[in-house]
Order: sequence, then C-alpha cells, then structure tokens
Amino acid sequence: MSEERIRFKNQNIIIEDRNKINITGVEQVDSYNDNTIVLSTIKGGVSIKGEGLNISKLNIDDGSLNISGLINSLTYISKEGTPKNLMGRIFK
Repeated sequence: MSEERIRFKNQNIIIEDRNKINITGVEQVDSYNDNTIVLSTIKGGVSIKGEGLNISKLNIDDGSLNISGLINSLTYISKEGTPKNLMGRIFK
C-alpha cells in the first residue's frame, strides 16, 4: 500500500458545470448512492452530495474517479477524523 501512495503524489478535483467531477488520488469509495458519495483519497476523505449521482469511471490502479449528476456540495473530511469502517463509527 505504501508504494501506491508514493505513486499518487497529487490529488486533484475538477468540477465542470456542477454536472461532472473528476478526481485523482482516489484510494477507495467508502459508500455510494444517488445522493451521496464518500471516498478516501491520499489527502483524506471527501463527501460529495447531489442528485442523480453516478460513478461513470472508477480506476483504483491509477486513482481516478469520474462522477456525473447534479453536484450540490463537496466536503473534505480529515483523514484522522473519519473512521474507515462501521465498527470504528460505533466505538468512536
């Protein structure tokens, strides 16, 4: 895993017309539905909220993610402050 983090030096987010978002440096998608996508990046967590959200491309090997749909908000979540799994959330 440490080799992958060295490969992903940058984490970029590009939002186009509030309808498309391209993210690099993605490590994993933690949760996903039509209204919310939560993911982990090399710089910490990211929560994307909107309507009709759809992951059109996910490539964990190169750390890229493309999302389409109406984007209402994007929130950064600190890496230390976000538990990675359900048990972490329960016993926080």
